[in-house]
Amino acid sequence: MATKANQAANGDISRRGLLGSAVAVAAAAATGTLGGGTALAATGATADSRPQPTPLWREFAAAPFTHPQIPFIGRAGYRGGSALPRPRSGHGFTADVLDYGAAPDNSADAAPAINRAIAAAGQRGGGTVIIPEGTYRIDDIIRIGHSNVVVRGAGSGRTTLHATKNLTELIGVYGSRYGGDKSSWSWAGGLIWLCPEARWTSLTDAIKAKAWPFEGWTGNRRDEWQTLTTVAPARLGDRTITVDDAGRLKRGALVLLRLADDSAHTLLEHMAGGGAGPEAYYWDDKTKLTSYVPYEWPVRITAVHGRRVTLERPLPLDVRPEWDPRLTTLAAPLTGSGVEGLTLEAVETPQSPHLLDKGYNGVAFQCAYDCWADDITVRHVDNGFGLIGASACTLRRTKVAGRGSHHPYYCREGSHDNLIEDFTIEQRTVPAPAGTQLHGINVEGLSSYNVWSRGVMEMGTFDSHRGMPFANVRTDITVNNNGRHGGDASAGPLFGARFTHWNIRVTNGRAGLMRIDGLAPYSATVGVSEVTEFDQIDVPDFTGDLHTRLEAYGTPEAVRPRNLHDAQREFVHRD
Repeated sequence: MATKANQAANGDISRRGLLGSAVAVAAAAATGTLGGGTALAATGATADSRPQPTPLWREFAAAPFTHPQIPFIGRAGYRGGSALPRPRSGHGFTADVLDYGAAPDNSADAAPAINRAIAAAGQRGGGTVIIPEGTYRIDDIIRIGHSNVVVRGAGSGRTTLHATKNLTELIGVYGSRYGGDKSSWSWAGGLIWLCPEARWTSLTDAIKAKAWPFEGWTGNRRDEWQTLTTVAPARLGDRTITVDDAGRLKRGALVLLRLADDSAHTLLEHMAGGGAGPEAYYWDDKTKLTSYVPYEWPVRITAVHGRRVTLERPLPLDVRPEWDPRLTTLAAPLTGSGVEGLTLEAVETPQSPHLLDKGYNGVAFQCAYDCWADDITVRHVDNGFGLIGASACTLRRTKVAGRGSHHPYYCREGSHDNLIEDFTIEQRTVPAPAGTQLHGINVEGLSSYNVWSRGVMEMGTFDSHRGMPFANVRTDITVNNNGRHGGDASAGPLFGARFTHWNIRVTNGRAGLMRIDGLAPYSATVGVSEVTEFDQIDVPDFTGDLHTRLEAYGTPEAVRPRNLHDAQREFVHRD
């Protein structure tokens, strides 16, 4: 029998076998089903009474990277799912905003002092900016534009930033690149904005010039990239790929995998799971959706051996020659930066009519990779936490509170592999004004492999906002499903393939993107409360057999494992 070391040396197939074995062991350990009777003897349980993993989990354990309905999301978030960095006393440069002139009594604008402290840390290659307990008035945006800079308050119940102005006042009117009278502040930007300095300058200069920019990974015009190398054919789930020339690649570098569509839209069909339904779908008039292609996926290189390149995460899709696959440059991203332990409270104003938000927005991550927010509350905001062309970020212990918001959480513009865990959307403190809209946890714009885990939603919905997001997971969430999803027809399907809702407790029994087995192709609905339709009734975008799975309907309490992401992360770290 081959040793584990010998198996690992044989390439991806062996690694898949090893991980499949690790999945099975982890699943058994989590549910008390290890062989030999040891677990049962220790607990006194019987074979008939012990919790059993759902059959879909057992299937997934056998094919974790290529299961047709459940995506592999065990490496979502900061540093492939690693724990967030912890404060270390006396380590690196530290700036206290009080030393830069900030007053903790809400008496004067503290934004210049806070931004000077952030800039000082950035100029030293990184550091920690301390905001002690108190309330700080901010009349400007707090900008984190350098990598390895952490802004740390004393805790969300102790440090408050009181924001007095909105993004329209601070930057200007921001129209939509798709036309109309919409305000892009309805889905972009934050009063705390984590974005690399050069990218932030290019974005805001374009907004001021009314040249509405592309917001993603490659620049305002989406053509500001260079080819590093082309990529040989590979399969969904592979971590090692073969490139034409690895001369410009190195371990630790971030690159962009770029997949263009062809005239028959076979890339979009693949994102939807393939087969008769997607092949029969008419893609050409979905102009907003087709503007999201090429698909761009940032990833870190972990090893280069000749022309063989190993990636931090498995491939999200097949790589086929007809999609002109390349590794390219990207806008220099923000990495290793975070914001922790504070509340951002905007001045309380009525919520704006739908799509006319002025930009009382919370925390935005843009062109950010391996960044995070922890113990952050936003209150009285138009939009809470935004991921805009952001990947591999973790939002942990975050909360949206106050008068009610348009998008409490939004994930768009090709944002991938993010983790939002232990999150809360509180019930609004004032009634919703007429003409406003409430979405919830949003995902759109070909965003993929994102996870929402361990959430309490006292209002909102699961807002798949068209733009065919795919391979996203919502798990272990309690939701009062009183919001509505959005997305216009030109953005195409609500769902692509491998969308999973796992252990979802719907407190008001209302359908609407909770049970998705009749809507999402190649999807899984596992352990969702019984729900009934209301006035927003959707029909599937694709005809024919959707190849969907439904298990434990009406009995979320019976699902094992209880949390799909925790279970996948457990076996990743066992491997």
